[in-house]
This record gives sequence, structure tokens and C-alpha cells, in this order.
Amino acid sequence: MKATIISLFIIIFATQVSFAQTSDAEKEIIDLSKQKWEWMADKNVDALSKLFHAKAEFVHMGGAWGTERELQIIGSGGIWYKKVDIHEVSVNIIDNTAILLNRIDLLAVVGGNEVTNPFMVTEVYIKQAEGWKLGALSFTRLMTPSAH
Repeated sequence: MKATIISLFIIIFATQVSFAQTSDAEKEIIDLSKQKWEWMADKNVDALSKLFHAKAEFVHMGGAWGTERELQIIGSGGIWYKKVDIHEVSVNIIDNTAILLNRIDLLAVVGGNEVTNPFMVTEVYIKQAEGWKLGALSFTRLMTPSAH
């Protein structure tokens, strides 16, 4: 009986620790994503180059390209991610991969024109020895504006 109670306690404790770790990882990804939006708004290509995986892919309304071009576009102001209003966030962690979905309104300057668009943004992060790296960032324009 005593062994059964101790075993049950260990199982409950291990389950709680497991859920806490998942929640901590999810929070870490959410915080990292928010920081990324700030770096993009500030055109901080030094910080972004450390976050973006060298083989990352970026999908926009105007096309798809890799890390080098994305950093060049941000640094030159070709796309200025001026302000992001985040309305919903979800994170799904599968092994060493985190998939974050953001429903946002993005105020951007593209080719000198200021535009606002509602997007569902998919961010894929890969856990590596040095920390999380962004492996993919994809914008899907929503047909209806966000309800605030």
C-alpha cells in the first residue's frame, strides 16, 4: 500500500513537471516571437541574423525567399514591419520544433507605401544547441479584417 501511494505521488509529480516544462517552452517561444516583431520594426538585422536559421524560408504576399534576402529587405527598408497588433497566439511543440500561429494586423511600409493587412502568420522554430532558431515565417492574408 505504501509503495502504491509513493508511486502515485511520483507519477502525479512527474506529470506536473512535464506540463510546467511545456508551458515554459511555449512561453519562451511566444516571448521570442514578440521580440522578433520588435527587432523587425526596429530593422535590427544584427539580432535577427542570430535568430534566423541560415536555411530559413520566408513567404510573403509578393513571393518567397531565404534568410539572406529577408535580412537585406528588412535592413534596406524594402519592407518595414512598422507595427504589429497581435490578436491571437497559439503554440504547438513537437519534439524540437515549435509551430507558432499569430493572428495579427500588420502596419507596414512596402515600396514606400504604408499598408495595413490582417494576417495569420506561421512561425516555425527549431530547438538547437544554441537555442531556438526561426526556420520559417509565412504570411497568409486573411479575407476579413480582425475584430478587435
